[in-house]
Amino acid sequence: MLARVLSGSIQGIEAAPVWVEVDLAGGLPALNVVGLPDTAVRESRDRVRAAIQNSGYSFPPRRITVNLAPAHLRKEGTALDLPVAVGILLAAGALERSSAEGLFFAGELSLDGGLRPVKGAISLALAAGSLGCRGILLPASVAAEASVVDGTSVYPVRTLAQVVAFLAGEQRIEPLPRLAYSPSECPGACDEDLSEIRGQGAARRALEVAAAGAHNLLLVGPPGSGKTMLARRLPGILPPLGRDEAVESTRIHSTAGISTQPGLLARRPFRAPHHSISGVGLAGGGTIPRPGEVSLAHHGVLFLDELPEFRRGALEVLRQPMEEGRVTITRSMQTVAFPARFMLVAAMNPCACGQLGNAGRECACTPFQVRGYLGRVSGPLLDRFDIHLEVPRVTAKHLGEGGSAEPSAEVRERVVRAREFQLRRLTVTGARTNAEMGTGQIREHCALDEAGKRLLHAAVDRLGLSARAYHRILKVARTLADLEGEERIAPRHVAEGIQYRVLDRSAR
Repeated sequence: MLARVLSGSIQGIEAAPVWVEVDLAGGLPALNVVGLPDTAVRESRDRVRAAIQNSGYSFPPRRITVNLAPAHLRKEGTALDLPVAVGILLAAGALERSSAEGLFFAGELSLDGGLRPVKGAISLALAAGSLGCRGILLPASVAAEASVVDGTSVYPVRTLAQVVAFLAGEQRIEPLPRLAYSPSECPGACDEDLSEIRGQGAARRALEVAAAGAHNLLLVGPPGSGKTMLARRLPGILPPLGRDEAVESTRIHSTAGISTQPGLLARRPFRAPHHSISGVGLAGGGTIPRPGEVSLAHHGVLFLDELPEFRRGALEVLRQPMEEGRVTITRSMQTVAFPARFMLVAAMNPCACGQLGNAGRECACTPFQVRGYLGRVSGPLLDRFDIHLEVPRVTAKHLGEGGSAEPSAEVRERVVRAREFQLRRLTVTGARTNAEMGTGQIREHCALDEAGKRLLHAAVDRLGLSARAYHRILKVARTLADLEGEERIAPRHVAEGIQYRVLDRSAR
């Protein structure tokens, strides 16, 4: 007797359709799973057997073969537990074969027949919708995030017995209503506001410029100057996540198994990995590719504190995603691409002791040691930061100032207006922010008058700037004009953009 049940397996952040075929034959009782299952899928044999029996059903004493088609695709994870159990019950005659037609099943079974959450619920629901399924049965704990998908009904289920009763027509399960997305009123962490920053007027300005154009930002300053404090307040001045952005970010987090809330993400991600992280941890990878920190920060912020302390090899893997907005990982049996459109914010000391240029403190480093410390980060990587900013030590006078500075909400309003200018200008190009502009868009939208050209050309000749740095100054200048609502870039915008290349200036 043969039964077929539709399910899926996560590949990257996509869900590939998997047909679970169950055959019952004569011979010694056994349960074999074929079709390139990984360890978790092979172990489902014991979970499925116990779940069926503890749910009050008879496990067929037959030779059972479970084939996961297509056979060339490697299957991993525990989402196939539920479809395997349903397939066995269908093949054994406990359910009508037609009861599972048009339905998509995914869920991990516990030994008592309960359903545990699975990774990639949104991706599984998207796969079900693309196949024209009339519904998908998912564990209730993750069904909410899948209800964002149009075109298919999402049925939340808690136990195998409930699934069987639903298929037998003995119990009605109402599909979840389509999830209404409401972005957080406080896009960043509500308890981390720019109003708490004392002094650092130039750093606040640079933070606003970076947020307005989605520019990569490097903060250079002595210990205790507030670099980390500034970086952690960046998400609070970024625009709220749009629905499409929230869906894409949630898919990545769900695939990685780190969703922290039901439904869609309401705030932009902020990822701050430790400096001991490996290249695979940053970019993603592994035998079965998993998203790394650059993908988990998609549509958000990736913060690297103490940049020179990171392994040089790990930092170099950032260069491709910073340019292309995605990471492509190739393995012998598959190639997957993870989105990675993030803002990179990094902080570093000016030297090994951290006191170079710090008024009132003497630097103990020799020039050779300073060059060696800065040399831990490659020039090509530093070149990919649009803004280099020196963050000086905060004086006691500034720390003791009364009153409060401008809050994040007011800064965010200006950032949102600047982003709206960019979106209207760049919609037809596929880019959304100034940082994403290619060479053609820079030539079209970053035209300078003669005074601006002379100023920029003089800076390039004097500082020995690369072509990449030249274009990044133009992008920043375009953002500065957008913040002022100006259509054309003025020489003052170019001058300020040049000031944001502190490492290029200090190298001369």
